[in-house]
Amino acid sequence: MTAMNTLPAPPPPAWLRTVQHPLARLLLLGTPLFAFMATYAEFMDQFATQPVLRIAAVVAMMIVGAAIYIGFVRHVERRPVSELAAAPLLKELGTGLLIGSALYAGCVGILMLLGIYRINGFNPVSTMVPEIAAALGSGFFEEMVFRAVLFRIVEEWLGSWVSLLVSSFIFGFLHLINPEATIIGAIFITVEAGILLAAAYMVTRRLWMSIGFHMSWNYTQSAVFSGIVSGNAPAPGLIRPIIDGPELLTGGQFGIEASLTAFGLCTATGIILLVMAIRRGLIVPAPWQRTR
Repeated sequence: MTAMNTLPAPPPPAWLRTVQHPLARLLLLGTPLFAFMATYAEFMDQFATQPVLRIAAVVAMMIVGAAIYIGFVRHVERRPVSELAAAPLLKELGTGLLIGSALYAGCVGILMLLGIYRINGFNPVSTMVPEIAAALGSGFFEEMVFRAVLFRIVEEWLGSWVSLLVSSFIFGFLHLINPEATIIGAIFITVEAGILLAAAYMVTRRLWMSIGFHMSWNYTQSAVFSGIVSGNAPAPGLIRPIIDGPELLTGGQFGIEASLTAFGLCTATGIILLVMAIRRGLIVPAPWQRTR
């Protein structure tokens, strides 16, 4: 038997080649998702006294944001949306949630051993409910913008290491727009969170673990330990603490993310994940390192 000759697939139209360029994709996909990230808190403020409605509003925005992303990937990038594959969702999201909470609890544990963080009492469990919406929104939209769009597209274009530097820097220094922001806080987030969250994506090639890290860190920080989240106004959580110690260990008014405590634990965890990605051959080489 002889193989049948097949005609080569026709090239995509010029307009599609244009919008498939990395810079065009960063702009076209990143802009609406960044707008969601920048405005979801305003919708939550409308339901400040109605936590269930706050959660519902954020979940609705998450569904719309996910639909925009999935539609763009399928119809413009023309590929399966493997980074949001449903099969590993529970396992990888659950792993991220557990490790994110454990990392923050570990930071507090160190401060407790040093006598810096002391428990002064407890608030009603109901105080933990309003922070669910904030954790969902920040974890989902920031990971969509900074990992699913920025890191992924720059990585395809310029390789893993360039993308890690670019996405970490932009992610960290955008925190300077937060109240009580500091340069030290931005630098620490650039390294500790930039590496950790990108490495979680690299080692799984999906978003679920990084979303879990992000959500649970923020939620444990605010809803459980009454901590300051990235320089934002603190909200009462389950524990009423007394925190008294040097800013390099507590993070001061920016929160524990600007502390050596978090810097050490989160950066070490991120490096472990990076090493795992390297050993699994998951690093995308830069264009000048690629062979035909």
